[in-house]
Amino acid sequence: MTETPPAPSTTHVVLIPSYNPGAGVLETVRQARAQWTPVWVVVDGSTDGTDASLQAIAQDDPGLRVIVLPQNRGKGSAVLEGIDQAARAGFTHALTMDSDGQHPAHLIPTFMAASLQSPAAMVLGKPVFGPEAPALRVNGRKVSNGWANLETLWMGIGDSLYGFRVYPIAPLSRIMHANRFMRRFDFDPEAVVRLCWAGVRPINIDAPVRYLSAEEGGVSHFKYLRDNSLLTWMHTRLFLGFVARLPLLIWRRLRTFGE
Repeated sequence: MTETPPAPSTTHVVLIPSYNPGAGVLETVRQARAQWTPVWVVVDGSTDGTDASLQAIAQDDPGLRVIVLPQNRGKGSAVLEGIDQAARAGFTHALTMDSDGQHPAHLIPTFMAASLQSPAAMVLGKPVFGPEAPALRVNGRKVSNGWANLETLWMGIGDSLYGFRVYPIAPLSRIMHANRFMRRFDFDPEAVVRLCWAGVRPINIDAPVRYLSAEEGGVSHFKYLRDNSLLTWMHTRLFLGFVARLPLLIWRRLRTFGE
């Protein structure tokens, strides 16, 4: 790595869950390390050899830590393992980003600064799509966003699916350990809804998202039928939880409007 990484943070860590991303993860980590210290990668049972490549880099970079899970558990499980270990190490916040190069590493300092200024909040990336973005994916996420905003009485979730965001670790860990969901593709939207229910305020920051072609090294594990079925089941559960919490949410919203 030719860049000089910034001084280590003792409160905020970059957390990159990674599952069979191909060689592009090495560039993702390089870019993240140029912007922040420390960076942790949770290898979620990858079988593409990237665990060995990342561990080799970490041997010469004390600001990079690689956590290898023996089998694939899902994105949410990988994040949970990362934040649990981060909490034990004294960190209070984690910025999550994908390993495949879709997320803007250059905005890591901006998101971290917003979190440092408002540590009780979560800082959510609001995606700005390029012309290469698949229309089906762009339009399809509007459904999930609509449900997420209904389920939180419009607390201000700019986008429920974009995984480039900063979480306060303590409330997220409590929520995840209290239920058995949020372990796979459903992690990102369910996390923001349940954090809103817990009173964690969202802050939205525009951030570009890239959809890389196969020629550019793009790797997608999204399965349209499987993952949309998972999201449908997730929003069904969340809507039932929303109904049960409706009096509390209404009271909280009225209190906010009165301030």
